[in-house]
Amino acid sequence: MTTFSIANAPCSWGTLEFAGLSGERITSTQMLDELFATGYTGTELGDWGFMPTDPIQLAAALQQRQLTLIGAFVPVALQGTTTQIATATAHAQRTAELLARTAQILGQSHQPLIILADDNGSDPYRTTHAGRINTPSSDAILAHAGAIATQVAHAVNQSSGLTGAFHHHCAGIVETPNEITTFLAHTDPTLIGIVFDTGHYLFGSGRNDTDLVAALTSLAPRLRLVHFKDCQPEIATRTRHDQLDYFAAIQAGIFCELGRGSVDFAAIARTLTTISYHGWIVVEQDVLPGMGEPRISAAHNRTYLRSIGL
Repeated sequence: MTTFSIANAPCSWGTLEFAGLSGERITSTQMLDELFATGYTGTELGDWGFMPTDPIQLAAALQQRQLTLIGAFVPVALQGTTTQIATATAHAQRTAELLARTAQILGQSHQPLIILADDNGSDPYRTTHAGRINTPSSDAILAHAGAIATQVAHAVNQSSGLTGAFHHHCAGIVETPNEITTFLAHTDPTLIGIVFDTGHYLFGSGRNDTDLVAALTSLAPRLRLVHFKDCQPEIATRTRHDQLDYFAAIQAGIFCELGRGSVDFAAIARTLTTISYHGWIVVEQDVLPGMGEPRISAAHNRTYLRSIGL
């Protein structure tokens, strides 16, 4: 099996991109210390301002812990106004410039990715019905969203040279397998790839037994990054039955520690080797601020991955 580099991300420590979340947030210093101590060699950036926004300071923080900067998540209101899209574009460019300059200072071989996504959690229907979408986004909506994402990715590439990748995500307009396929068909493959997130794909499919290996294989030509996230089947079933919204599902522990849910990570790893993927694997266990014991979960997740040869 191919040897993969394994990273983690601030969302595993309760630093999520959603506005208005309450709860105690840890510092980036503590998060990076714990991420490094539990055996990971890379990290994503997290929300703007969570880590240093000066490239020299950011590079120093990463270099101190021998960490690679993998990328940064940037939400874009894909159904938003011209002003909202312009604001998101400027934010994506600012973030990309920080990534590019930091990677240059570090001399790292990995080119960080701008990870674009919808402004997840902002649409009441998508947030309320995450994991059980009955009224999917129309082809027209997805075509428009694809054009907007391509536009943002083009601006990012022009200003920083970085490539974009899109993160399908529950509580956004690109959640279900069909929505992902349709959306990608309306994007420029030279500018936008896909971040395949195992947990979001499984929960967003509306089933606990969706064939992730087949999905990953079909998306292989566009694959830029893989997020290893598990999905707890009993909680997923209860979430759908009780009609819980997305944030209630997270609070209930929908995204559990690796190996305790429905995702067959050994099969996913074998498939990554089969399709000749040579990129990073980023562990993500989305939790709300102050929820759980992130360091213990990070250590368990790293130990689990070692147990399957990663």
